[in-house]
Amino acid sequence: MAEHAQGFRALLICLYLCVLLLSSEHLAMSMDLDGDDFFDASLDDDDSFSDEVAVAPARRLSGDSFNVLNSNTSSNKSGSAFCRLLSLQILDLSNNLLTGELPDCWWEMQALQFLDLSSNSFSGEIPEAPPSHNCSLESLHLAGNGFTGVFPSVVRGCGSLATLDIGNNQFFGRIPPWVGSGVPALKILRLTSNNFTGEIPPEISQLPQLQLLHLANNNFTGPIPREFGKLSAMKNPIINSTGSLTGTNYEDRIDIIWKGQEVIFQRILQLMTGIDLSGNSLSQCIPEELTNLEGLRFLNLSRNNLSCGIPENIGSLNVLESLDLSLNELSGAIPVGMSSMVSLNTLNLSNNHLSGKIPTGSQLQTLNDASIYSNNPGLCGPPLDIPCTDASPALNKRNDKDSDPWLYYCVIAGIVFGFWLWCGMILSIPKWRHSVFFFVDGMQYKVMLKLQPIDQFLSKEKSDPFL
Repeated sequence: MAEHAQGFRALLICLYLCVLLLSSEHLAMSMDLDGDDFFDASLDDDDSFSDEVAVAPARRLSGDSFNVLNSNTSSNKSGSAFCRLLSLQILDLSNNLLTGELPDCWWEMQALQFLDLSSNSFSGEIPEAPPSHNCSLESLHLAGNGFTGVFPSVVRGCGSLATLDIGNNQFFGRIPPWVGSGVPALKILRLTSNNFTGEIPPEISQLPQLQLLHLANNNFTGPIPREFGKLSAMKNPIINSTGSLTGTNYEDRIDIIWKGQEVIFQRILQLMTGIDLSGNSLSQCIPEELTNLEGLRFLNLSRNNLSCGIPENIGSLNVLESLDLSLNELSGAIPVGMSSMVSLNTLNLSNNHLSGKIPTGSQLQTLNDASIYSNNPGLCGPPLDIPCTDASPALNKRNDKDSDPWLYYCVIAGIVFGFWLWCGMILSIPKWRHSVFFFVDGMQYKVMLKLQPIDQFLSKEKSDPFL
């Protein structure tokens, strides 16, 4: 028994030493950034420490806001300190209370591959990079701050940039057309909740690997580019490791509104494909070309001014799980092909001008929430409590609005042209003119013969003295 007790005591001592060792290493890894000694110890004149640094993991700071990047303050040299970490590859400072502006020397960190400053209180414009800048960024997260200015030109020429998330800031202006060629490896483009204006550039369709496009809650106008139907990664999703950095276990992630809820995708991010253009002022029809993107898993076009009807071939989106077309000006019938979308489990067509009978099918019958079709006065059938009558089916106004005026114009033009052609032929050809005149005279003579008895009768009545 004594031997067992000694063995048990030795085991406890070993476990205690292991816990103590692990806790000391964790304490060393989680040093608070507001201590100047951290930067002084790592940034000697010989830069011996900076050459060995490869990863700076995310650090959660508590208390008051902390200016970690502004190199112009007299009490903190952290901005210039970070710029001297020339071998730094991953820097994650997200979800803190950090303030300040990005220093101009920031892009001297040419080994930096992953930069995440999201969910802080940074402000100012993104500094431009020098012409000699060698961009090695693969993932850039600046969302949830107070950055201003136009679309950051610093990403132009970043040939390896796969993720660009600058949502929830105060960027403004147009999306530059060079985005289609300046960042050729882009897979995720998230610009949601900014002040971008103008039309969506069709050059975005030149990004062969783009799988997630988030432009929601801006001020975009004009039509949805038909060229989006050429987005090859959304036609045939590329199953690869999005944002996984070479030689590390660091996984990229993105914040997505998925089925009405805010969800952070990380491990299965490479499987997600979708477009979110909601909350803008887009107009005209939904392009039929979007139905070519058979790899889409979600499509959100709600809260716009889209008109015409729902594309007839929307049923070809076989893997689509979430579709939101609410709060638009859509009209016409719901395409019957929608009932064959076997993966669809979230649908919202409310607040439009749709009409006709709601299609039935194995998948649509599982979506028995009447609010899906609310505020469409012309719709009938389950799950609504409005029975369908034998009235004429709803007309799809996608083509009617465009074709009817032209039909009227063509009819009027044909009548005018035919009339003047007939008159011109009569005036220009003597034989035809004489024939027409003889025909008119003959008709007049026959009419007069028919009217002669009536004329005689009327004359006799006037001359009769007994009347």
